[in-house]
Amino acid sequence: MVFIDTHTHLDCEEFDADRSVTLERARLAGVRRMLVMGITQEHWGRLWRLTTSESGLFAAFGLHPVYLEQHRPSHLEQLHDLLAEHRADPRLCAIGEIGLDYFIAKLDRQRQQYYLEAQLELARDFDLPVLLHVRRAHADMIAILKRFRLPRAGIVHAFAGSHEEAREYIRLGFRLGLGGAPTWPQAKRLHRVVAALPAESIVLETDAPDMAPSFHAYQRNTPELLPRICEHLASLRGESSETLAQRSLHNTCELFGWQPESV
Repeated sequence: MVFIDTHTHLDCEEFDADRSVTLERARLAGVRRMLVMGITQEHWGRLWRLTTSESGLFAAFGLHPVYLEQHRPSHLEQLHDLLAEHRADPRLCAIGEIGLDYFIAKLDRQRQQYYLEAQLELARDFDLPVLLHVRRAHADMIAILKRFRLPRAGIVHAFAGSHEEAREYIRLGFRLGLGGAPTWPQAKRLHRVVAALPAESIVLETDAPDMAPSFHAYQRNTPELLPRICEHLASLRGESSETLAQRSLHNTCELFGWQPESV
């Protein structure tokens, strides 16, 4: 089986000691492509250097809502220039990780929305999909996305919303990223949501090094675990892991304009 990990942070320091080994183990497990998220302006250069030095890595640049205090309006101008500089390079595949986080009470919601909307504008201008972080903010996110109506939509990372919220995102053209969270036995509501999702809406992810699955509890998450995550998700849906892997591969390639046979 062939996999694409649609959400990683492989540039972060948790992988500094063994990054090359981690990538090789992922490839041996069948994970042929991995998307690496940008989260702050400070990290964009490091991310791009990694992406261009290793095969099978693809970059997304963005300003993550959790790091709101590090962002400046000038970073949006720099993001525009970075996207313009690399727009012809296929290793630039999206804008992300961007979004809204209402779980952390101290994060100013108005400022979050300012950065989100500015980056959605860039996604529309550069015809790129977006990779969204959404925690306890689905209603506002959906309302904003309805205003923007992005032609290429994107992925809602680590989706843990309701059936109704899933339907709204799907109507807007978004795929739903599934990873370690639904593998935990206590996530009963999420199990029901995952089981009912349309096959064409699902893409797979790890969020490495975070959000470890239940069978790798409280340890560093890595892309090589994606096939086992797929097995757990397929079991929730009552289908084979091969079926889910093939469908998620197709969905991911469709979003990013890739040919499955070339992965």
